[in-house]
Amino acid sequence: MKRLTWKKHHKWIGLLFCPFIILFCISGILLNHRTAISSLEINRKYLPSSFRYEGWNNSLVKGTLSYKNGKDSAVLLYGNAGVWEANSSATEFKSFNTGFPKGVDNRNIQAVKQTLSGRLFAASQFGLYHKGLTEDWQILNYGSTERLTDLIIKGDSLIAVGRSKLYISTPPYTNFKPMELKAPNDYKGEVTMFRTVWLIHSGQLFGVAGKIIVDLLGVILIIISVTGVLFWLLPKQIKRQNRKAISTAKTKRWFRLSLNWHDKLGRYTFGAMLFLAITGWALRPPLLIALAQTKIPAIPTTMLDSSNPWNDRIRALRYDSANKDWLLSSSEGLYQLDSLTATPIKIEHAPPISVMGINVFEQKNRDHWLIGSFSGLYVWDRNNRITTDYFTKEITEEVSGPPFGKRAITGYSSDFKNEDVIFEYEKPANFVSMPQFLRTQPISLWNIALEVHTGRIYTFLGAGTLIYIFFAGILVIWALISGYKIRRPKRKNRR
Repeated sequence: MKRLTWKKHHKWIGLLFCPFIILFCISGILLNHRTAISSLEINRKYLPSSFRYEGWNNSLVKGTLSYKNGKDSAVLLYGNAGVWEANSSATEFKSFNTGFPKGVDNRNIQAVKQTLSGRLFAASQFGLYHKGLTEDWQILNYGSTERLTDLIIKGDSLIAVGRSKLYISTPPYTNFKPMELKAPNDYKGEVTMFRTVWLIHSGQLFGVAGKIIVDLLGVILIIISVTGVLFWLLPKQIKRQNRKAISTAKTKRWFRLSLNWHDKLGRYTFGAMLFLAITGWALRPPLLIALAQTKIPAIPTTMLDSSNPWNDRIRALRYDSANKDWLLSSSEGLYQLDSLTATPIKIEHAPPISVMGINVFEQKNRDHWLIGSFSGLYVWDRNNRITTDYFTKEITEEVSGPPFGKRAITGYSSDFKNEDVIFEYEKPANFVSMPQFLRTQPISLWNIALEVHTGRIYTFLGAGTLIYIFFAGILVIWALISGYKIRRPKRKNRR
């Protein structure tokens, strides 16, 4: 391809896609520092309408708990926006969040449980909390900082479920004992290609130093984008200011400075930038599914290289009261354990579960379980190994689910009038009208950054948001390659 053609490609792709590249960089830097920005949030009224809560959607409710507060009975609804108290007829709702840290990201509640004595416990992604009948929520030290995914009460034992370990406590629930599960029967020490590429792209694979390097690359790419625009704009200003010698001299200096920064930063970081663009491009459909289904050995000396076979793989835990054993949901599928100290055994012919994780894990009766995720909702006859679609009543034999199915299930409740209430990500729930004050509950700055980084914020694209990263990634990669082609140092002619 001729140099002039490369130049045109670089110029117009860079100019037209520059705002999106800058947003990629800013959002990526924010995503790398979730704890630091966890207290920052934005009202949903400033976002596209699809981001507002309508009919209990968007994971506003993940589950419920019927509880007694003295003589009165009520139902607690919990999810992305914290905990809300409703009367048994679901006609009145009020906040139940007093005591949680500032910021809706700190109120992303995974589970709420109540002991026989009436004490409440709540697990958020980043903390464990407890509450008496007349107290506010208070933080409870479970001996770790890892993210929590579930909460179980079995007898008088409280089990906080982390992504890698279990944390077990007994009354008065002040001390927690970490427990590492045994390696499952199908364990090979491998990790998914998706997780590996994801951690490489964010820099987390190499700890704090890796994240700082990726952040610096983001800042450099912002500088390259801005100086590229200046390089395009300033020559026009020079022509307009020929009669003003002082102004023209200043403008020329800016022109040369922007060209030097754009040229040198682009050439010296070309390889790292290209690698960053390719890894990010691969993390969204259609390549996402292929990466999620491919296993590779963990890279030595990195955070993936762990002696814990369940490192960042645990998602939910349940006790089967009929079979007197435990069920464990993980990123690798469903497992059965005779006890928490036994070897987990992979369950074959399990219901489809999205790679994004399980959201409904309820035992309906002796033989049947409700299994729900973004792949749909299924009735699982565990003993007979039969899975039936909850809505169509058709038998399914799939053993793994895509990221999104026809019905993206986010939560479930059976605490209102003995009827099943199904909560979905997009569709309204078969439930009472949602109070207006819940419609614009805030969204965390981290989640906004995630929506921008994945392209879901551009709702005007419709279904095109699913493939936005695929085409955006190609454009970024092409802009980098074309820029390198036109600014690559020429070889000296040999005599």
